[in-house]
Amino acid sequence: MKTAVYPGSFDPVTFGHLDIIRRASAMFDELIVAVMTNSAKTPLFTLDERVKMLRESVKDLPNVRIESFGGLLIDYCKTSNIHIVIRGLRAITDFEYELQIAQTNKELSHNQVDTVFLTTSLRYSYLSSSVVKEIASYNGDISPCVPDFIADSLYRKYGHKN
Repeated sequence: MKTAVYPGSFDPVTFGHLDIIRRASAMFDELIVAVMTNSAKTPLFTLDERVKMLRESVKDLPNVRIESFGGLLIDYCKTSNIHIVIRGLRAITDFEYELQIAQTNKELSHNQVDTVFLTTSLRYSYLSSSVVKEIASYNGDISPCVPDFIADSLYRKYGHKN
C-alpha cells in the first residue's frame, strides 16, 4: 500500500490545499494530511481547530486521514513508515523554497523520503492562508478561497458577523 503525507500548517485550509489533497488522494492508496505545529509561525487557529476544519473538509475522501505532529517531518515520516511527501507549488518562488526543503529531507532521511510536487490548479494559484486571513480581517469576501464553514470561522475570529 502506497501512503503519502501532505504536511502543512493549514491556518486555515484553503481551496488550493483541498485541490492538492483531492488530487494526491487519487494518486495514493492513503494520504495523511499532517497538520504541524510551526514554532516560526503564530497561528490564528489552534491545532485542534485546524485538524477539525480539515476533517470536515475532506470527509468525502475515504482514503484521507488527518493527523497532527510537532518536530521534524522526517522524524514523523520515520515513525509512521512514510516515504513520500506531497508539496504544492504555486509559483517559481515556491519551487526554490520547497526544493531546498525536499533536498534537506532526502539527505537527513538517508534517501528514505522523496518529495512529489504538485502544481496548484491555476484557479487557486493566487491563494495562500496569509492572503485569506488578511482579506477576512478586513471583512472582505473570502467565499472563492475557502469553504463556507471556514469563512464563518475566520470572520468570527476577527469579530465580524457574516
